[in-house]
Amino acid sequence: MPALVRAGDDGVDLVYGKGDSILYTHSNDGKAFSDPVLVDVLPGLYSFATRGPQIAETDSGPVITACTQEGNIFSYYKKGSNWFKGALVNDTAGIAKEGLMDLSADGKNVFAVWLDLRGNQKNKIAGARSEDGGKTWLPNKILYVSPDSVVCACCKPSVAVHGNEVDVMFRNWLNGDRDLYLLHSSDGGLSFSTAQKLGEGSWILNACPMDGGGLAINEKGKVQTVWRRKDSIYADVPGEKENLLGAGKNCTVANVKDQFYFAWSDSSKIRLLTPDGKKLSLGEGMLPVMTSINEHEILCAWENEQQIHAALIHL
Repeated sequence: MPALVRAGDDGVDLVYGKGDSILYTHSNDGKAFSDPVLVDVLPGLYSFATRGPQIAETDSGPVITACTQEGNIFSYYKKGSNWFKGALVNDTAGIAKEGLMDLSADGKNVFAVWLDLRGNQKNKIAGARSEDGGKTWLPNKILYVSPDSVVCACCKPSVAVHGNEVDVMFRNWLNGDRDLYLLHSSDGGLSFSTAQKLGEGSWILNACPMDGGGLAINEKGKVQTVWRRKDSIYADVPGEKENLLGAGKNCTVANVKDQFYFAWSDSSKIRLLTPDGKKLSLGEGMLPVMTSINEHEILCAWENEQQIHAALIHL
């Protein structure tokens, strides 16, 4: 299960899990990748179904978070060519047993979100901020508790950081509806707004969709979300009308030059939609992730038969 992030002005960092091993690789051009480097071995590492290690880029380099089946979130930061273990992200032991989490950064500020069981063993949305590039973490904050006692326990939350703006998206569970909601912070994640429902319809479902969607913020601060409702993929800018993109599941979004690109899986095919409405088929697989490499190229990676595949898209 790969995770990608743009590395500086050009290139991309990629992290994935293989068994209990966290592996990192870098590419300057999205075509040739360096030999994988072992970051750490974590017994019981989550490394499947969107539960793999996550990666973000700070001014001082990449940061990785990884969760174990015991429910603890470990962090790592890179200095030179070496990886070092940072502080534990969760300040209460064993509260992230679903292993569903996300990570984003801008400058030195890093923000992690996850599904959290503390207090009552009911999943809620929690987060933590790092102000030193992932070496240490501030006390955890509970960002949202569902009035129906639990948020969707099988869908990965998303976070995007741009300056002091932090947005968190998650799938809720209210009155039987499993819809996406957005939390917004304008002070770096110290406080958050009331959760805002995304989209115009609702999805009544007494099952686990295993589909959390994607979230991005462009250079102008515009927030773009993409998510699944029933068998369809929708793009939504908070406060605007939702847009139907097509049939599918497991969607992601990336921005280049203030424009957004979307990818998802449909009938075991990876689809990509450009801002001008052009749809591309990238290959067989599922669970795509995507990032820009520079102002002219996007890299999309996905999983197929326990292997990582990737496509470089020239814009």
